[in-house]
Amino acid sequence: MTNSSVASGNYLLGFDVGSSSVKAALLDTETGKIIGSAVSPAQEMEMIAHKPGWAEQAPEDWWKYVTITSKTLIKEYSIDPADIAAIGISYQMHGLVAVDENRQVVRPSIIWCDSRAAEIGSNAFEQLGSKYCLTRYLNSPGNFTASKLKWVKENEPELYKIIYKVMLPGDYISMKMTGEIGTTVSGLSEGILWDYEQQGLADSLLEFYGIDERLIPNTYLSFDMHGKLTPEAAEEIGLKQGIQVSYKAGDQPNNAFSLNVLEPGEAAATAGTSGVIYGVTGDNAFDPKSRVNTFVHVNHNSGKPRNGVLLCVNGTGIMNSWLRKTLGTEKKPDYDQLNKLASKAPIGADGVTILPFGNGAERIFENRDLGASVKKLNFNRHETAHLLRAAQEGIVFALNYGFEIMGAMNMQFNTVKAGHTNMFLSPLFREAFVNTTGLTLEMYNTDGALGAARGAGYGAGVYTTYEETFSGLELIDRIEPDSVIRAAYQESYQNWYTLLQFELNN
Repeated sequence: MTNSSVASGNYLLGFDVGSSSVKAALLDTETGKIIGSAVSPAQEMEMIAHKPGWAEQAPEDWWKYVTITSKTLIKEYSIDPADIAAIGISYQMHGLVAVDENRQVVRPSIIWCDSRAAEIGSNAFEQLGSKYCLTRYLNSPGNFTASKLKWVKENEPELYKIIYKVMLPGDYISMKMTGEIGTTVSGLSEGILWDYEQQGLADSLLEFYGIDERLIPNTYLSFDMHGKLTPEAAEEIGLKQGIQVSYKAGDQPNNAFSLNVLEPGEAAATAGTSGVIYGVTGDNAFDPKSRVNTFVHVNHNSGKPRNGVLLCVNGTGIMNSWLRKTLGTEKKPDYDQLNKLASKAPIGADGVTILPFGNGAERIFENRDLGASVKKLNFNRHETAHLLRAAQEGIVFALNYGFEIMGAMNMQFNTVKAGHTNMFLSPLFREAFVNTTGLTLEMYNTDGALGAARGAGYGAGVYTTYEETFSGLELIDRIEPDSVIRAAYQESYQNWYTLLQFELNN
């Protein structure tokens, strides 16, 4: 579905559909500056966990919050819907959404942090052969979308029988907007449904799982015409029918795009519910143990391949959120207060060490679920500040552990880019990040929703070059490692690493 006409309008609208909330942002097409944004719901979205390691959400809720944020923006900033040129969608990766022939959801979405299919993926990796999987898919089938669909086939056969199409969360939102069911090459790769050798659908994995390839939607590029707003959808979300959806990408490829991370040697970071480092390569690089994962990047094409290597730590911002809810009084402190309190403790938190792995199986440990743990806590010496600091340092150390895996893949970086949001708002977190990794950190005035809006502009032809697309992107801060305190962070990291190895070996 190619884009044959250039969209016109004063604004671009981007949606970032996360597991915590939906954010929408309006971008001025001429200046590249943000007009405004809206987030819904005010509190984090519910995750359904019927069993340990499970995590589900209702796709209908995502759509509800898309409608709320869209209408809020239009009303609050007095926008004429006719002035919106195009829509872009960013979404939480790896989720499974299944619909019947009437486009009704068959079951709640099995989302990214659900670990129930890990064993299925591990068995496939073993039986198909690691060499075969790494050559063809650049990954183990692991706990990704294809394996989640196999779990439904095995455990919910009656529901499986009525599935018409399966898709990713962003594909579902796009379907609700346009009535069209489709996915992207990048999206297929994140589900381990893309064969890099054949440059097409991973039919060999589908055959192994006994899954009919007719369940997989038509496939497009990330920058493409994914459809136009139907009259019904336009009325629901307060927009004008016919606006094109011209960009769609998973949250981490989109985060990298939002930061203009498109070429080999460039890297992006985010630290929301999960923490991610996403580095771009022109090679079909892979980790032999599939502890970090390679996916097709948004700007990939057959003549100029671009892949993104993704390091994910599930337990990052969610741990900070848990501490906020658990510590303190009935009136919970805000994150700025937590950050200030954490900074009162010394580097290394006076020996308190936290492993932040309490959000399901972690890929960097080959899908083992270690759980979170606190070590060397002394009731006579340590206070809340020590716990808060140890948590932030533990998250950074976990990311650095993943950096070391990427380094073994011959991926080298000097600078990492991040949006001025989530845990990167914490000065302590930024300090720990640059001095543990030894990398320069650049902070920009962007986020996932703004990235989706810029992607919509490029996909719709409003912008014809990446230079135009990122004209409004501004550097907010640049943080360099400090040789004086870097040694202290290195020592603290080594202590953390020693504890981690003990946990992994026992």
